[in-house]
Amino acid sequence: MSLVLYRKYRPQTFAEIIGQEHVVQTLTNAISSGMISHAYLFAGPRGTGKTTIARLLAKAVNCEGRKDGTAEPCNKCHSCLGIMEDRALDLIEIDAASHRGIDEVRELRDGIRFFPTKSKYKVFIIDESHQLTREAANALLKTLEEPPGHAIFVLATTEIHKMIPTIISRCQRFDFRKLTVPEIIKRLEIICQKEEAKIEKAALELVALNAAGSIRDGESLLDEVLTFAGERGEIKAGDIKDLLGLVEIELVAKFCDFLCQKKASEAINFLNEIIDRGSDLQEFAKILINYLRQALILKMTGATEGNPIINRASEGSEGEEEKKFLFAPGLTKEEFQKLQTQAASFKEGELRNLLNLFLEAENKMKYSPIPQLPLELAIIESCGVA
Repeated sequence: MSLVLYRKYRPQTFAEIIGQEHVVQTLTNAISSGMISHAYLFAGPRGTGKTTIARLLAKAVNCEGRKDGTAEPCNKCHSCLGIMEDRALDLIEIDAASHRGIDEVRELRDGIRFFPTKSKYKVFIIDESHQLTREAANALLKTLEEPPGHAIFVLATTEIHKMIPTIISRCQRFDFRKLTVPEIIKRLEIICQKEEAKIEKAALELVALNAAGSIRDGESLLDEVLTFAGERGEIKAGDIKDLLGLVEIELVAKFCDFLCQKKASEAINFLNEIIDRGSDLQEFAKILINYLRQALILKMTGATEGNPIINRASEGSEGEEEKKFLFAPGLTKEEFQKLQTQAASFKEGELRNLLNLFLEAENKMKYSPIPQLPLELAIIESCGVA
């Protein structure tokens, strides 16, 4: 069985980490200077590198080949290889979602008293630590208040607001952020190069956009894409859209034309055509809402190709510079020009009203016995049909 990409290409040095520069710099400074804390708290969205950096920290502090004044692990010594091969006895990873009770924490506390088998530190990584019960959290607190010198705790959480303040105050806290689309693309390009996979830039951008700031989700999507592609040639953006069930921007733009012209009947018929094509209705609603949001921002800012709100991100396949729009990632130049035209056709108040109507409709779709009904009602109301 082959490893999934996010495990196969998990960064093995701090230099390989993309994003989270503030976390990496602080930790590498602490490691190189020997100022290691007994407890760290990594908080942030899922898939942003919390566990990966926690494992790197464990590897670096126990590395037998690391030079003085440096932070990078050697990845060759017995300790490093043990962590890389998931057989290190002095790295204990606990999933608090399934080991959340007082008994599990008591067992952990009993194990802490014993010295590491071969390493300098015993490192405990507690994932989803906010899911510990109140009793378990209080038991862990006692250990954090009086930790043994050979133990390091790394608590990872996606919901820091659920953690008790006394635990937070006893840890060095690091807040992880979602990764940007260019950062995710950079990471995916590295993986594609190692996998010798051919995938066009527009396709990678679609994968990165749908990762929603999570590098792990991006790598999982890429894994799915490469499996889908098999031995075929270069993977195109259309392949990604087919695989992920994405709705074409052209369809959303045409739908907005009907709304602009107050053609309720045509808009409803077109909506049902989209359903008949097998498109995901929830996905269509989300893309529509984002498209209307982009139109509203465009209307308010009056952005054009010469406006500072537009950022050149890359070069086209023939050396022609492509312009990427900061508030409208994923749109081609032609799609952006269409967006400009439509934004000019609506009044600002109309766009605000459309956004409110379709936001409400998208929320109601989850509970509606007829999924498209909330969208149809939003169409009727937006077109002013009595």
